[in-house]
Amino acid sequence: MAHEVPVDIDIAALRVEYGVDQGDNHPHRDTDLDETWLTDGWEPLLRNWIEDATSAGMTDPNSMVLSTVEITETGPRPSSRTVLCKGLSPEGVTFYTNYDSFKGRQLTQTPYASATFVWPAMGRQVTVRGPVRRVSAEATAVYWQSRPRGSRLGAWASEQSRTIASRADLDERMNQTRARFAEVDDVPVPPFWGGFQIRPETVEFWQGRRSRMHNRIRVTAEPGNTDVSAMKVERLQP
Repeated sequence: MAHEVPVDIDIAALRVEYGVDQGDNHPHRDTDLDETWLTDGWEPLLRNWIEDATSAGMTDPNSMVLSTVEITETGPRPSSRTVLCKGLSPEGVTFYTNYDSFKGRQLTQTPYASATFVWPAMGRQVTVRGPVRRVSAEATAVYWQSRPRGSRLGAWASEQSRTIASRADLDERMNQTRARFAEVDDVPVPPFWGGFQIRPETVEFWQGRRSRMHNRIRVTAEPGNTDVSAMKVERLQP
C-alpha cells in the first residue's frame, strides 16, 4: 500500500499553553505544584500522578523513557527507549527486561540510568536518576507469575536487540517456543531475564504552566536511604 504524501507542518510553530482553564474536570486545573507536596517523600507523589494518569484513561500510564549509557572507545554513547515501570517503592523504580538486551548490557557495564515519565495531556512529567541494581531472583519470580503466558513465551523466544532476517523468522521462533513449552503449564523464568531497580539520587517533578513559567521541584536523596527527613527539596527555575 502506497503511503500518502504528508502535509508540511511548521514544527517550530507547534506549542501548547499549559495551565489554561479547560473545564472543571480538566487536569490543567491543578493547583500549582508546591514543595509541601513532597512532605512524605518523592514516592507517594509519583504514585499519585501515575494513578491520576490511569484514572484519566491514558494508555500505558506507567510508561517511562529509560536512558542508559554505553562506554565506547570514542566516549560515552547514550541511548533511550520506552519501558514500563513495574514496581514502585521508597527504595526505587523497577522495570524488567532481557539482561542480554542492549539496555541490559549497558546497565551491566554502567549501572546508572535516568527514567522520565511523561503525561503531556496532564502537563506533568517526572524524571528519576540514580544508580541501578538487579532485583532479587525472588522479586523477579513474583512479577513473572503476573505475566500472561504469551508474554512469558515471548521472553523466551526473543533474543532481544539482536538482528533477525525477517518477521517470518521471528514468528517461527515464537512457534518453536510454543511447541517447546506446550506441555508445561507454568513457563519458568528465563535465566537471562529479570528486573532492574533505579535507586534515586534525584527525582524531579515538572508541571506545565503559562508562558513557559513551569513548576520544577527536585528531590535529592542518598540512594537506599528512605528517610524523608534526609531528603533535600528544591525549586528550580524553568
